[in-house]
Amino acid sequence: MAKNVSVDAKSTLEKKEANEGKVEEEEYTEHRNEMYFFLEKHPEYRISAVGRWLENQKGEVVGDADTYFLHITSGQRCEGVRNCFQGWSEEDEESDEKWETLCQRIEELDGLEQIICDEESFGL
Repeated sequence: MAKNVSVDAKSTLEKKEANEGKVEEEEYTEHRNEMYFFLEKHPEYRISAVGRWLENQKGEVVGDADTYFLHITSGQRCEGVRNCFQGWSEEDEESDEKWETLCQRIEELDGLEQIICDEESFGL
């Protein structure tokens, strides 16, 4: 499958060099990756996440990536994985346990930001 990374139009930031009084412009390219986490034994249980970051002309990441999750029904931005369920719940205990397992496994992941930025999907 093709990777789900989009590249936005280049944005330009200015750097001022104090000693010479020159203004140097450096171009950055914005990247965005939308992916999802799922339970391997129950792939219908999935939570979407988004990573956004800037790269300079050399392909180096500039600053920190902005990563977040998407609400399970509204698709709105959520800072934490558990916020994806605000105002929503399952009818049965078995489903609640599966969602809880997925959240817990996501929270325990090492390198979460990198996974969100690099992967299309990630089974747990």
